[in-house]
Amino acid sequence: MYSTLPLTNSSNIDECQITDLTEIDLQRYLQVPNPVNKALYEEMKLSTPARIGVWRSGPRPLTDTLLRFRADHAVAQDSVLGEVPEDFPVKYNMVSIQTLCQSKDEYLTRPDLGRKLDAENLEILSKRCPKGAMVQIIVSDGLSSKAVEANIPNLLPALTQGLEGMGVKLGTTIFVRHGRVAVMDTIGEELKPEAAVILIGERPGLGTAESMSAYMAYNPRLGMVESERTVISNIHKGGTPAAEAGAHLASLIKKILKAKASGVNLE
Repeated sequence: MYSTLPLTNSSNIDECQITDLTEIDLQRYLQVPNPVNKALYEEMKLSTPARIGVWRSGPRPLTDTLLRFRADHAVAQDSVLGEVPEDFPVKYNMVSIQTLCQSKDEYLTRPDLGRKLDAENLEILSKRCPKGAMVQIIVSDGLSSKAVEANIPNLLPALTQGLEGMGVKLGTTIFVRHGRVAVMDTIGEELKPEAAVILIGERPGLGTAESMSAYMAYNPRLGMVESERTVISNIHKGGTPAAEAGAHLASLIKKILKAKASGVNLE
């Protein structure tokens, strides 16, 4: 069903709910009045989550279009600046560590620190995580705390069960606060797994703030180049669903182990 924006009666503002613009499905929200080809307009809207066919008032966007843009921008900012709850790693039996970044501000302004661990956190890994696992799973907030909270509950079980079902020995899952992708190299240098995968929050867009990527590497180590990583991105409810992504990642990691290669070296 297609819809137009529900209106709020301003004279009864205290007696009713104001429409939450972020809950409206933009792909089914038709704003162009009397389109020449309505069927094509509907088809075009359904073909992309982009803000197309939004209409105007003179040379300006409509008020609800502008408000929706600002609302989605606010959601994206919240996702970047928000923190994964302290009890989240505990709930999923993860060993929790933190990079050299001491705050979100430092994380955003010093990407290099998000790739490194201090002696204290390296010691935590050494004491609590077995070395030499076939696959080391790492979870990190990255640029979207919402991505971790939204996807890990379904993605992680699908991934671990898929790998264990293939006879793959897993290390203890690690959660890295304020981590960048290359922190997997630092962890790999310490724990020496055969392969590693980091599930990390992507930079939010105005279409979704819950998207996650998975970077995989054979023989993760300091000094490895980006082309040696294999990546699956766009993991979220509007892209590749978390459970489906977990199963696919398990198969792909098994392929990496068999080929003893990842990234551009994986055929």
